[in-house]
Amino acid sequence: MSSPSIPAPGPDAAQGAAPIRLLIVDDHPVVRDGVSSMFARNPEFEVLGEAADGAEAVRLAQELRPDVILMDLRMPGMDGVTAITELARRGVAGRVLVLTTYDTDSHVLAAIEAGATGYLLKDAPRTEMLRAVRAVARGEAVLSPAVAARLMSRVRSPGAGPLSQREVEVLELVASGTTNREAAARLFITEATVKTHLLNIYAKLGVSDRAAAVAEAFNRGLLTRRP
Repeated sequence: MSSPSIPAPGPDAAQGAAPIRLLIVDDHPVVRDGVSSMFARNPEFEVLGEAADGAEAVRLAQELRPDVILMDLRMPGMDGVTAITELARRGVAGRVLVLTTYDTDSHVLAAIEAGATGYLLKDAPRTEMLRAVRAVARGEAVLSPAVAARLMSRVRSPGAGPLSQREVEVLELVASGTTNREAAARLFITEATVKTHLLNIYAKLGVSDRAAAVAEAFNRGLLTRRP
């Protein structure tokens, strides 16, 4: 008699994958509770803890080792951008998804420059927020549509201001022959952040590639040739 057939794995076969571990950072308890509850109801995610300010976020991130840190920007004490910078300095592996109500250029660029992998507004639909966390956990850069539109507008406007200190640092590494991955490792930021800096550099210098950016930077005296 033939052996009974074994059914093929169905769509639920991937349920055995480890959940994405989260740290929620916001100074408003109601916001923390709401975000935590939303993710806690989904078996794909596990909320490890909550923090009310940047300093607590850094401490808990080192202790709990989350995969993704959902970070507010404006908080008392240590703000979000400072916390992101400190997390990168300490080599904390968790990726940061900014979750805030602010979408101005200064907030967006400061967070990305500090090392955030994604930037989402708090009014984003639930499905978009879940999708963004999954993407950030995979190391993909994520921007809300409103933020992406701002950055695209900035990139399409040549000569939009001087290079920032971080942009000059990126350009110096590019001039020395480093890859995006190598530059990211040296600056303690993500490769996606390096690419964003390069887009801003191209726009400000009015060029379209790395070689042209380096040449134009030397022409303008932004970089100096070393013996």
